[in-house]
Amino acid sequence: MEKKHLFGLTLEELGAVAADIGMPRFAARQMAAWLYAKRVTDIDGMTDISLRHREMLKATYDVGRTAPVRRAVSVDGTVKYLFEAGQGSYVESVYIPDGDRATLCVSSQVGCRMGCVFCMTGRQGFGGNLTTGGILNQIYSIPESEKLTNIVYMGMGEPMDNIDAVLHSLRIMTSGYGPAWSPRRITVSTAGVRKGLERFLNESECHLAVSLHAPLPAQRRELMPAERAWSIADIVELLRGHDFSGQRRLSFEYIMFRGVNDSERDAKNIVRLLRGLDCRINLIRFHAIPGAPLQGSDEATITSMRDYLTRHGIHTTVRASRGQDIEAACGMLSTKEQKAPHGTHDNQDNDTD
Repeated sequence: MEKKHLFGLTLEELGAVAADIGMPRFAARQMAAWLYAKRVTDIDGMTDISLRHREMLKATYDVGRTAPVRRAVSVDGTVKYLFEAGQGSYVESVYIPDGDRATLCVSSQVGCRMGCVFCMTGRQGFGGNLTTGGILNQIYSIPESEKLTNIVYMGMGEPMDNIDAVLHSLRIMTSGYGPAWSPRRITVSTAGVRKGLERFLNESECHLAVSLHAPLPAQRRELMPAERAWSIADIVELLRGHDFSGQRRLSFEYIMFRGVNDSERDAKNIVRLLRGLDCRINLIRFHAIPGAPLQGSDEATITSMRDYLTRHGIHTTVRASRGQDIEAACGMLSTKEQKAPHGTHDNQDNDTD
């Protein structure tokens, strides 16, 4: 019988496990402390729980942490990790060191059903949702885990399309029984899945990043099929009903494509769409993927777009590209062909540790 996993359970869920086994009520907090603060990887390591109760736990449960099966290291220090996600599936996450800041880009799904034409994950198609434990495992099981200062849910998948597991993971990450991270250190992205977004806005205080990429509906539909179901105009109106004037940050992601969305007219339409909304824009260089009929804007055009938006009251930055040589940059994550067994390395792995 396949065992259930303790890792990824909330305090309330651990309480149910304790009650089912006949453990005292306080055992839920003991298990949570071992899982999320002391980072134990097996039940025998939970030494303040009686041996009898540990044996009872082990009959049905294991911790459920798994190490990455591969890693690839970029010339710029970015590290891409490959994790198994069950039934022959895999996900990737990306560790990005930058001075005193260390960010992990985590995945929430195997593949993605949004179908954005500029994204390798979208080309891969949808393979399933990650569990809460599968999301948190990426954070806890990399060697740099305890160095992390920021987490971004911008890896494979659409977080709002797996909102239950995403919210569970955020609750654990920001809880007192968990690692007690500030919500201001976590950013969650979306293409605009409305029901999930509404729940995220109401049930979490983490930062939000919206994939914009084009200001006009017809233009955005060509790049992002999700526009047909969730109009960016409707999403912006939804966001206007929430307060982003305090510490919670709202940003829009905008990949720049030559001759597609990088003109001054596009800049004017962005200003018109976002007028009065307390937000910022991150301009992103396009990283070419096979079969995509798109080219990236040149540096002068990107700079011109940044300056125009800034002059018109929208704080705008150009995101630095990281990990392109190991296909870890924005839009490049994909595991469709990653079927190698444990312990193997792809031809991008130049780890010398």
